[in-house]
Amino acid sequence: MSWFTLIKNWRDRRGAEAQPQPEEPQKQPDQERTQPEGSKSPGEHMYIIAGLGNPGAKYSRTKHNVGFDVISQLADDWNIPQTGIAMKAMYGKGMINGQRVMLIKPMTYMNLSGEAVSAFVNYYKADPESDLIVVYDDIDLKPGRIRVRKKGSAGGHNGMKNIIAALGTDRFTRVRVGIGAKPPQWDLADYVLAPFSAGDRELVDGAIQDAADAVRLIVSGETDRAMNLYNTEKTV
Repeated sequence: MSWFTLIKNWRDRRGAEAQPQPEEPQKQPDQERTQPEGSKSPGEHMYIIAGLGNPGAKYSRTKHNVGFDVISQLADDWNIPQTGIAMKAMYGKGMINGQRVMLIKPMTYMNLSGEAVSAFVNYYKADPESDLIVVYDDIDLKPGRIRVRKKGSAGGHNGMKNIIAALGTDRFTRVRVGIGAKPPQWDLADYVLAPFSAGDRELVDGAIQDAADAVRLIVSGETDRAMNLYNTEKTV
């Protein structure tokens, strides 16, 4: 065998070894169950509740992550473990006030939240208008305020823009949590990724509990009551 043939064979073997191996398919939520993939039991209704934020310790408790904080509050209030990771989100499945729910925190970073939310909506064949609730921060509301809406535009929020684009509709319930307006000298990205002042943090912690309580009312079929309770500024 010639030297040229030896070199060629060695290169062929090296090239074959370098070929990427196919990745294992990503495990889907509840894939181990006997239900067909992407379906729910006949007659089953389940709410998908998505809180928006950015993954990672550096973003924890920042203004842009109040959606995550509300999901954590709901998980604590209703003893729903947040232990699953699938379809670009952390998730937990449980019950709120007798209603089946899926709590999710997209792990895509804020601007691509629609990838995770639409994946769960499609997997469970959910109707966004009746089955989806999205919780997120709003600079147009004062710290301590929340607002419930049944539909509407993104209002300049990039995470919501991506969700609306991914779903092809803005007809789904949302709970907005106020973080306050950006000071004139601040860059918007720097502002929303910064922590709250001590005074605002106390107000926002109260709003996080209000938002969790509003979600409880919504999944109980009392969206109008939630709007009446929380959409008006509280008087002292």
